[in-house]
Amino acid sequence: MSDVLELASVSVIRGGKALLDSIDWQVKEGERWVVLGPNGAGKTTLLQIAGARMHPTKGVAGILEEVLGAVDVFELRPRIGLASAALATQIPGHETVLNVIVTAAYGVTGRWREDYDRMDEGRARQLAEDWGVSDLANRTFASLSEGERKRVQIARALMTDPELLLLDEPAAGLDLGGREDLLQRLSALAGDDESPAIVLVTHHLEEVPAGFTHAMLLREGGVVAAGPLHDVLTSEHLSTTFGLELDVHVDAGRFTATAASRTGAAGSGSARAALL
Repeated sequence: MSDVLELASVSVIRGGKALLDSIDWQVKEGERWVVLGPNGAGKTTLLQIAGARMHPTKGVAGILEEVLGAVDVFELRPRIGLASAALATQIPGHETVLNVIVTAAYGVTGRWREDYDRMDEGRARQLAEDWGVSDLANRTFASLSEGERKRVQIARALMTDPELLLLDEPAAGLDLGGREDLLQRLSALAGDDESPAIVLVTHHLEEVPAGFTHAMLLREGGVVAAGPLHDVLTSEHLSTTFGLELDVHVDAGRFTATAASRTGAAGSGSARAALL
């Protein structure tokens, strides 16, 4: 498998502060990564690098066999699907759901005078159906619930058949039902061999969809651990990442964490032990 992302000693420094500090990271075709860490850990900055929206201050960032700084990012970005809260604010509230999805073909967030052929419109309708928003096709984006907006954004991110899919806190702000519906859909996407490599950012362990393969933990801009999911999402690593002694549990491929009991045995061991 070839590398979809390859970061070598990547740092991002703003105002004398390292938002990312010497990050080494490889994402290969077919891998599904989750990036976790507390607020301010550097997760969104990392996603901006991966999405060719920001250049590193130091180091080398390789994306889809291109190097940032030596490639036209406007040619690279259409190969990357992105769903984020920042992008959602750029979508006109009066735009219809179908237009929100189809306009990704031109890399714009509002329909103007572009022409879309039947293939584009057919793909947009199929994605709307896949993500459970086909009955909302003529509704305006502003009229949707938060869960509906999240599903529309992911459908949009997949419109160009990207080679890399980046999801920045896709379950943020959802109620329990909306979160679980979205996570089931993301698990199905992760299990599809035709899906692109996926990187999902969150700071909630409960938002890791079943079927993801790898994890990276960030704290204060640095990597605490990275690698296969069950090697990384352990009580020890997550306690270090979040600065609190945690017990991690796994059930049917889903992770949860609670504060370790102060009266009982400290730390119930790794998530891997919970699987045995």
